[in-house]
Amino acid sequence: MFRGASKVTLDAKGRLAIPSRYRERLLSRAEGRLVATVDRDQCLLIYPLPDWEEIERRLDRMPGLKHQVRQLQRLMLGYATELEMDGHGRILVSRELRDFAGLDKQAMLVGQGKKFELWDEERWAARLDEWLAGGDRDGEPLPAELADLPL
Repeated sequence: MFRGASKVTLDAKGRLAIPSRYRERLLSRAEGRLVATVDRDQCLLIYPLPDWEEIERRLDRMPGLKHQVRQLQRLMLGYATELEMDGHGRILVSRELRDFAGLDKQAMLVGQGKKFELWDEERWAARLDEWLAGGDRDGEPLPAELADLPL
């Protein structure tokens, strides 16, 4: 499980160093092979390759005639890009992915269990403030599975 939020820096080529506390796990789980794709919140999702392959299979099995499913497939599958950690624990994020997420130099890598989210640092701070203030709610009640979760 990937936990915690880390400030990371992208160099001029778009490389970022994966924090050392995650490297061994990524090497043992996926031989340092990852997949990055886009999220509707304008961040990137980064998965170890085996976990991404399961997501990819599930997305591919969804009914492509449904408009929302097709949009999600276009985004997630269309932008999916394989990454490989180099000997220094760095990954190269493509220009297309950096442009989508508005990534320049300073970013936040946020552990989300089996995956990471990679955010532009300023966008992350703004969204965090919004979430903490109770914004971005769609007016729907809390789902039952969350209401029963002991926190």
